[in-house]
Amino acid sequence: MTQISDALIKAAHVLSDACEALSFSEPVSHVYNPLTYAMGANEQYLKRYGATKKRVVFLGMNPGPFGMVQTGVPFGEIAAVRDWMGISSGVTKPAHQTDKRPIEGFDCPRSEVSGRRLWGLFAERFGSADDFFAGHFVANYCPLAFFEGGRNLTPDKLPAAEQLPLLTACDAHLRRLMEVLEAEWLVGVGAWAEQRGRVALAGLPVRFGRVLHPSPASPAANRGWAEAATKQLIDQGIWTA
Repeated sequence: MTQISDALIKAAHVLSDACEALSFSEPVSHVYNPLTYAMGANEQYLKRYGATKKRVVFLGMNPGPFGMVQTGVPFGEIAAVRDWMGISSGVTKPAHQTDKRPIEGFDCPRSEVSGRRLWGLFAERFGSADDFFAGHFVANYCPLAFFEGGRNLTPDKLPAAEQLPLLTACDAHLRRLMEVLEAEWLVGVGAWAEQRGRVALAGLPVRFGRVLHPSPASPAANRGWAEAATKQLIDQGIWTA
């Protein structure tokens, strides 16, 4: 099934190149593209876990500062990527980084709470990474992380004129990803990701779902995210009780 992962890797390079051609103005001070400096790790992820067709694709918004920004893997909390997925290399440093958000790769001491919650649920329910990825996949809609100094900026906060070419590239990539994986479900991790999925995949035979975002900024997520997300997935018919 290497042709599937090869197609995903090719699509990731196309998206990365499209994003590298974009420019962003203040208040954005730094833009990190893990599909450049962490492509080695990302390719390991795609080769190892993207080689087969999937039933469900979970879609996040964009890389977190202590997740994919450090590891090249969506929601890539270091312990989950290193210990559960077995990926621990393939990250260099971007040419321009802010001292407030240095790229330390797998040596980063911080934990990505959203990733810890997401991958923790999958590990608890499925056991091994191979068993989870047999029918599931996790992707980010946008591959770029935006910073105002050390403050994280999400893509939805960009000016409309800067959003448009970015969303166009990301829509095309998501459509390609879903076509290659022949996935039945696209599950937005949060409302924005689901909404972008519906726009990008209009006309494709895809069913849409949503789970609560696991961010620690969400009071609801802090009251037991794994239980809430599991209930949502079961209620939508994506998982069975």
